[in-house]
Amino acid sequence: MSVRVRFAPSPTGFLHIGGLRTALYNYLFARHNDGAFVLRIEDTDQSRYVEGAEQDIIDSLEWAGMEIDEGPGKGGEHGPYRQSERKDIYHKYAKQLIEQGQAYYAFDTVEEIDEMRERLKASGNPSPKYDAITRQSMKNSLTLPQDEVEKRLENGDEYVVRLKVPRKETIRFEDEIRGHVSFDTEGLDDQVLLKSDGMPTYHLANVVDDHTMEITHVIRGEEWLSSTPKHMLLYDAFGWEAPKMAHLPLIMSPSGGKLSKRKAESEGIPVNTKDYISGNYEPDALVNFLAYLGWSPGDDSEIHTMEELCGLFTLDRVSKGGAVFNFKKLMWYNENYIREHSVEELKPRVEALFLGKGFDIPSDEFLTTVIELLHERVSKVDEFVSMGAFFFEAPEAYDENALKKWKDDSPQLVLSYKAKIEQLSDEDFEAATLKDKLKETIEEHEVGFGKLMMPLRIAVSGQGFGPDLFPALELIGKEEVLKRIDTALERL
Repeated sequence: MSVRVRFAPSPTGFLHIGGLRTALYNYLFARHNDGAFVLRIEDTDQSRYVEGAEQDIIDSLEWAGMEIDEGPGKGGEHGPYRQSERKDIYHKYAKQLIEQGQAYYAFDTVEEIDEMRERLKASGNPSPKYDAITRQSMKNSLTLPQDEVEKRLENGDEYVVRLKVPRKETIRFEDEIRGHVSFDTEGLDDQVLLKSDGMPTYHLANVVDDHTMEITHVIRGEEWLSSTPKHMLLYDAFGWEAPKMAHLPLIMSPSGGKLSKRKAESEGIPVNTKDYISGNYEPDALVNFLAYLGWSPGDDSEIHTMEELCGLFTLDRVSKGGAVFNFKKLMWYNENYIREHSVEELKPRVEALFLGKGFDIPSDEFLTTVIELLHERVSKVDEFVSMGAFFFEAPEAYDENALKKWKDDSPQLVLSYKAKIEQLSDEDFEAATLKDKLKETIEEHEVGFGKLMMPLRIAVSGQGFGPDLFPALELIGKEEVLKRIDTALERL
């Protein structure tokens, strides 16, 4: 059978960066093996459904360059691809398990289950469960007469369907990343398969869908490892061959522990994929970074196209241990991809950003020069605007950290430089001449280059950093530069 993998997110929120990595590993594995990449929306928990979340998932995958082969909006032979549209399928298989004696109806109320647990806790059981022992004293189709069970079902009494988990068995399986894994059924409860609202739980829907969609490899996060024994019991109950399992390492916070939403926000790390889209990150950079967040090709290479990653990716090179989300490394990737884009490639995006901020662009040549001056200095495309706004308008404020470089002698030095450049004609107001005039000024005053360079930059741009100053002065023009110097001397 050819390789078939699935990415199966729940639309209970916008796609987390960890979810995007899971999708990526599935996608790379599918493409490496000439297989199929399936998108399945696991929306059985309707109470937590978030409007727009499904479209966010689809948009995020498309933005990252992961084309699905089957799924909502795409179609395929194994649909529907939303679990909320597969309810009849789950009921059919739940009924099959009941008829086989491997599942049962349970009519207990929440209060009755709570009472059972409290009773067992009081008798010294620290973690009571609805299991092979306690089920014998509860209201279910294993303890109630058959006619009463049928009567309850006919009357529409509320019930759940539970899996009949065997006692004192060991469940073993091979994980493609972690190797041999085993669990004792002693720690499992009789897992609910169908809820009282008629919707399946994650466990039943997951197993039925993976089987009926002919999934060959389940590649998912480490947090689902503890659910796998329940799934293996279900595969065994149905008499189905389980797909190969691969549980990915956790994404860790730089400060330690799992990268939760709270931790990510406190450390300035965007949490959801949409934040990277709206934040103008390069999709290729994020994909490259995520690929290496728990995997490596086994050499010193770090930059790869999606096509190259597909050719390189194998599960045996995925690490078992958690991978730390190094935000500086992500920005390094982003800078690299910005550098690889030509000025002409960047121009439409940068132009749209400047126009979106209300700036008027004097000419195409002007914009080209701005991009050329900033190209090697920005980490993200939107930094062309934040770093280059001074090309279009005079600064309204001055960076506080930069002002530490504005010293008592700064006004005198800036005035002296101004006197030299205001004598220049418009034609002579060009970078090389402007630099020469600065050299003349510092030699006359017997000071270092930075003593004038930094105050001049502050006066013209409001910043303590930026592109090569002299080409920037040339682009802004003589009249505007002199005006900005006068304003700075008056304010500072």
